[in-house]
This record gives sequence, structure tokens and C-alpha cells, in this order.
Amino acid sequence: MAEEDPYAEAEKQRLLLDHHREHHFMSSEIVRDVIIGVSDGLTVPFALAAGLSGANVASSIILTAGFAEVAAGAISMGLGGYLAAKSEADHYMRELKREQEEIIKYPDTEAAEVAEILSQYGIEPPEYGPVVNALRKKPQAWLDFMMKFELGLEKPDPMRAFQSAMTIAISYILGGLVPLIPYMFIATAKEAVLASVALTLVALLVFGFVKGYFTGNSPLKSALQTTLIGAIASAAAFCLAKAVHA
Repeated sequence: MAEEDPYAEAEKQRLLLDHHREHHFMSSEIVRDVIIGVSDGLTVPFALAAGLSGANVASSIILTAGFAEVAAGAISMGLGGYLAAKSEADHYMRELKREQEEIIKYPDTEAAEVAEILSQYGIEPPEYGPVVNALRKKPQAWLDFMMKFELGLEKPDPMRAFQSAMTIAISYILGGLVPLIPYMFIATAKEAVLASVALTLVALLVFGFVKGYFTGNSPLKSALQTTLIGAIASAAAFCLAKAVHA
């Protein structure tokens, strides 16, 4: 049997690492959190500012209300992200413990489940038999296999809950400040709201385009959908404030 070329093995590892960095430079969880935070941050304060502008209040009042909403929204959204990620981690640990107990108490049944899983990929008994036997000799590898291929669960990052909370909160703040910028420089709300609408719609277009790019959807379609949702939300709030003020 020919010996492996150490250089070839090192080159293979290097290519695998390069490929990983190329396609996974940003995890899907972080992208999802950014999308949640920015989309809500752009839409909710935008609708609030537009609604208050319809009530003919001063820009300073809109800024005060807007900043308060951004702060409260960031805390609420961040806490929601933290609890969601924490629940996922707790669920994983419960399933891990249950699967570990089943491997200890019912090894033959769990081994049969391994064989069933492998057979679903078109692997024949003479081929998956050695794999099943090898896993039975390595309990940790066996447990990892069952968690991933039987339950479809990946081991969560211990820092995931904190990272999710911070990512969503910061994204919400960054998105929420965009529609409020014109009110910082224009004292009259009726004039500021026009600039806010224009600025926020541009931001929604850009954000929707980037979101579509990272999620694999049509960037242009995503940009138009995101902008349409933001426009409808702000128009509804504006008309409601006008009706109440009247």
C-alpha cells in the first residue's frame, strides 16, 4: 500500500480551509439576526415618525419619541433573540441527554437506527455494517452521529444567545436611527418627514437588495418587497395619526 504524500495531505487541508472561509465567512444565524434587527429598526421608527408628523408635532418631540422607541425596541428585540437562542440550546441539551441514555440502555435499537439512516442514502448492508460497528466502539462519535442525522440538531455555540441579543439590538439601533436623521436637522416636522421618507426608502431598497443577496433570493425582488412593506407601514401610521388629530 502506497504511503500518503505529506505535501498532498497538507495541500488538501489548506484547500478545505480556504473553501470554508470562502463560503462561510458569515454564519447564517448572524445574517438572520441582522435581517431581523435592521428590518424592524427601519420600519417601526419610520412608521412612528411618519405617524407623529401627521399629527403636526415638532421635530424635537418626534426625536424624543423616536429615540425612546429605538431604545425600547432594541432591548425588546435583543431579549427576544436571547431567549430564542437560549431555548434552542436548552432543547439541544435535553435531546442530547435523552439520546445518550438511549444509547446506553438500548444499544441494539440505536445501532439499528444508524443502519436505517445510512440505508436511506442508498448504502447497502455490507457497506454500512462496518460503519455501525465502528460507531458502537466510539460512544461520543455515535452520539454526535445520532444528534445530527437522526434528530437534525447541530451543537449550539455557547455564546450564541449573547451574540444573537447583541446583533439584533445593534442592528435595530442602526436601522432605527436612519428615519430619525432628518428630524435632527429640520425643525419643521412636515418638511422633515419628506426627507425621512426619501432617506428611509433608499435605505430599505439597499437593505432589501443586500438581504436578497445573502439569503439567495432575487436581490431586486427582495429590495422592492422590503421597500413596499416599509412604505405601507409608514403610510398607515401617517393616515391614522391624521385621522386621530382631526
